[in-house]
Amino acid sequence: MPKLKTNSGAAKRFKRTASGGFKHKQSFRNHILTKKSSKRKRHLRHNSMLDHSDVAGLNRLLPNS
Repeated sequence: MPKLKTNSGAAKRFKRTASGGFKHKQSFRNHILTKKSSKRKRHLRHNSMLDHSDVAGLNRLLPNS
């Protein structure tokens, strides 16, 4: 049986929390920021939790986390 490999793209984007969920950075905050309002950019600062329906799929991508 071969070793399980971690999906490196997912590993860079998601971190597992102590309770078993995943946190991730909000998207749309990298470039073309001049046309986005200050309020919109401010709300995108904070980390967000992954929805519980997506956790099972991410567990397959990150078996060793």
